[in-house]
Amino acid sequence: MLKLKHVLAQGLDRLALVCAFLSALCMVAIVGLILTSVILRKFANTPLHITEDVVGLLLSVCLFLGLPMVTLRAKHVRVALLADHLKGPLRRALEIAALLVGIAFFFWLIVETIPWFEFAFKRNLKTETARILLYPWMALMPISLSLTLCIFTARLFGLIETAHPDNDKAP
Repeated sequence: MLKLKHVLAQGLDRLALVCAFLSALCMVAIVGLILTSVILRKFANTPLHITEDVVGLLLSVCLFLGLPMVTLRAKHVRVALLADHLKGPLRRALEIAALLVGIAFFFWLIVETIPWFEFAFKRNLKTETARILLYPWMALMPISLSLTLCIFTARLFGLIETAHPDNDKAP
């Protein structure tokens, strides 16, 4: 059982790391695309016509791909007003409640994104200016949300350690 727990924790960590790496690549691509467009606008008087569409898509993908790692490392925004003052069983009960809310939220989001994705897929929706297909980009959202849901669920069942961001603070 301990081996399975370790394998699952390593698998979630690696998947989140891959997503974070892809998110970082999206950020680099955003900067590169904007820089190229600005240079072309300045020196050739002709900016890239795809810049706005692609940057918007890359930004969305970047945010969703970064979500699993942020969740795994507990580096997200949290309201700690109550949690910081609780100790022992009350703190654990609050952590469980927070995990259950997170699981419910991400499950609901996944359920909502599937028809949204199917709608774009069936109608072959494209961006307005560059006419880029939307559904390949949209497919990353349920994938990322599912990985985040798995992280919440594994944390609830004790398969991965509960992250305490307070322990990371510098003195």
